[in-house]
Amino acid sequence: MSRRKKNRNPLDYISLPKFDLDERAKHSIVVVIFLLAGLISLLGLFNLAGHFGQWLATWLTFAFGFGKLLMPILLLYWALVLIRRSKRPLQVTDYLGLSLLFISYQTLFHFFILPANWEASVTIGAGGGYVGWILSRFFFYLFGFWGGVLVLGALLLISLVLVFNTSLSKIIGQESFLLKIFRPFALFFQTLFSADNADEDGRGQEFVDEAREEVLNAWQSKSIPAQLETIEEISEEEGEDEDEELSVPKNKGPKVQEKIVWPRRSIKIDMPIELLNNKFSKAIGGDVEVNTKKIQQTLEKFGIGVEMGETKVGPTVTQYTFRPAEGVKLSRITTLSNDLSLALAAHPIRIEAPIPGQSLVGVEVPNRAKAIVGLREILEDSAFKTRKNNLYVALGKDVSGQAWLYDLTRMPHLLVAGATNSGKSVCLNAIIVSLLYQNNPDDLRFIMVDPKRVELPTYNGIPHLLTPVITDVNKTINALKWCLNEMERRYDVLNKAGKRNIQSYNAASKEKLPYIVFIIDELADFMMTSGKDMEAAIIRLAQMSRAIGIHLILATQRPSVDVITGLIKANVPTRIAFSVASLVDSKTILDSSGAEKLLGQGDMLLMSSEFSKPKRIQGAYLSDSEINDVVNYIKEKSGPAEYLEGVTDRQKVGGNAGVGLDGNHGDEDELFEEAKEIIMKADKASTSMLQRRLSIGYGRAAKILDMLEEAGIIGPSNGSKPREVLISLAEYEAMSGDAVSAMPVHQRSEAVAPDSYLGANVQDDEDDVLVFKGTESSVSEEDSSSENEEEVAEEVEEESGDDVSSDESDADESKDDKLSVAEAEEDLSLTPDEEDEIIDDEDEILEKIRDKQKKTSKNSEKTSSEKISSGRTPLDDDDEMFFAK
Repeated sequence: MSRRKKNRNPLDYISLPKFDLDERAKHSIVVVIFLLAGLISLLGLFNLAGHFGQWLATWLTFAFGFGKLLMPILLLYWALVLIRRSKRPLQVTDYLGLSLLFISYQTLFHFFILPANWEASVTIGAGGGYVGWILSRFFFYLFGFWGGVLVLGALLLISLVLVFNTSLSKIIGQESFLLKIFRPFALFFQTLFSADNADEDGRGQEFVDEAREEVLNAWQSKSIPAQLETIEEISEEEGEDEDEELSVPKNKGPKVQEKIVWPRRSIKIDMPIELLNNKFSKAIGGDVEVNTKKIQQTLEKFGIGVEMGETKVGPTVTQYTFRPAEGVKLSRITTLSNDLSLALAAHPIRIEAPIPGQSLVGVEVPNRAKAIVGLREILEDSAFKTRKNNLYVALGKDVSGQAWLYDLTRMPHLLVAGATNSGKSVCLNAIIVSLLYQNNPDDLRFIMVDPKRVELPTYNGIPHLLTPVITDVNKTINALKWCLNEMERRYDVLNKAGKRNIQSYNAASKEKLPYIVFIIDELADFMMTSGKDMEAAIIRLAQMSRAIGIHLILATQRPSVDVITGLIKANVPTRIAFSVASLVDSKTILDSSGAEKLLGQGDMLLMSSEFSKPKRIQGAYLSDSEINDVVNYIKEKSGPAEYLEGVTDRQKVGGNAGVGLDGNHGDEDELFEEAKEIIMKADKASTSMLQRRLSIGYGRAAKILDMLEEAGIIGPSNGSKPREVLISLAEYEAMSGDAVSAMPVHQRSEAVAPDSYLGANVQDDEDDVLVFKGTESSVSEEDSSSENEEEVAEEVEEESGDDVSSDESDADESKDDKLSVAEAEEDLSLTPDEEDEIIDDEDEILEKIRDKQKKTSKNSEKTSSEKISSGRTPLDDDDEMFFAK
């Protein structure tokens, strides 16, 4: 049989082009239409738009009456407002506010004409025109004259709030932006007319000068005079510095942080929620009834009776709850996770036994289609609008679809860990943007570190940053040390003010301290290169910085014990675990299992000291275009960023904050000063030189060099070359005020008394033999009798006289010996054979000298013992010296 051909419409083969424009393109078209309408209506009022302009002016006069004068201004101003709000699409509230503004002022124009003349005024273009006549009749019929005036006034205020997207207090307040706009023009015209009238009295120029001053003062902000004063002070200080002769250059080393004067720019940024996207897909949990029966049947096969409860469909998983029968151990249920996964054809599943706060067991099954949780959903939730402070971070939604926000002051620090492409960077961006939506630059400052150079540098240029995004290891350590110094300084400020924390201090003080959030995107990279310094600084900040408003957010994709150490985990109790590869990684982050069964793409487990078990949350999603829109909007509203100087410079941690950093544990090496003098005199620094001069090992010498570099005395390592000495000896003396000792460093000082007095029996090398006939015995003056003292005194006087005569004879003999030696050296010329004979003779002489030494030492011991028994000391005899050349 032949198949019948279906009759098809020829139009089915024609595909019409889709007219689908981007929201920004539609926005631009609307802006152009408003600009065109405003300009054409303005030209038509002055008969400058041809026949169309004449017709338009006639129609505007008939329709709007006096309102035709405000129509071009309203259209042009609204076009400018839309241009400034180009980053967000148009909303219904925008058009509603414009419509209410038009209705209210058109009706008020016609309302102040006598009701009997309302219809006649339309023909001559008075009042509110035809539109005003219709609206005034409606409001007059409902509310009467005075009631209508009140209602129209209220509608006018509501329309201004909707159009300008601001509060009522700013509109009707004394410092409203409407007054700021029209005040200069009013002052100008007022003073202009007063100047014309004053010409008759001859005081016109004075009025003009006063008018100019008032207009200028109206436009100037309050911060300009203060800035001019600071500029004058800086110029005066520079002039004084130029007059002084600087003989000592600036110290290139680290410095202890001084008091910080936070630059307060009074930037108020109202972040529109329309910058964030709200069009995301919804979750599909599958056949809930079928899955419920499968869970119940599977458990009954293993002899576990359950009573099924409610089902919660979350963005990522669907939680099926049930109550087990009495006498059933929960361990039997948790061991059946693989069997349930097989029955449901879903992997992986997670069993929460029990659910915290409930006598139920939950089985979390992945959805067939995941829902994307947008950050805008979290920020529009009632939990965010009723927050207690402005430090809540948006995390996402739990398995029941409830929005999750966490107070950063209660964390007070956060650790984010997980495998690659699990959602860590998106989570960090969501946290940052949620904080930007709540805080102005005067209230919150960031220090961001991103060694990967791809995620966080997007935020460069916003006024919330204390310094540009850091990508270097050394600068990161310096920034951490800067935070330690700032922590110590803030504690001193709180102590003087008698406050316990930053909240109470800011509530009572005019000079408020901003919160500081320190974000590190990849902690593992820094822990592998400078783990000791990084860990010490992080632990110190985590322990002490909560009360003074400094918070840490650490992220890593390598959850190992050498990165997330035990001390870091102990001081950072709030942790977020994304999908990881193994159970070991999950226990490293959370100290429990569960993270290895997550689905990735923002699926997380939140652990805190406030929870008994980790909480499963689907993280908020934030696209790159949304981040760029937020950053560009902040830059547009705030202008150029003003960074704080010295954050990444080399820091010297002062006070107790420096204990434990750089491996010195707060104690300086005892040879530090000696090493400093050696290096300044030699004008070079190396480990081998310190090893030779100080007789120390390599490790200690390298440690001293690191301490000298930290103190700013020497420069960094330059390969195999010696380090550069940054401060010379003269510069150091000028800065310290204490001259460095000119004595030889680390050398034995000569003894004041001869070795014989000290009782030394010294025997050096074979080539140079020096023997003293002395002993270590001595008798004190208290033990000797008075008779012995008189005998000793007489003997000393006799010996001193002999010594004087012997010294004179020895001096004459030494002169003769010097002459004979000089003559002998001139005639001295030895052959090799003669040198060998001399060497043999020297060996024989040395052997004789050794024998003589042994005999003299025995004799000296005998004589000394005899002298001690008789009351005399070894000092009474002349010392005999034997020299061998």
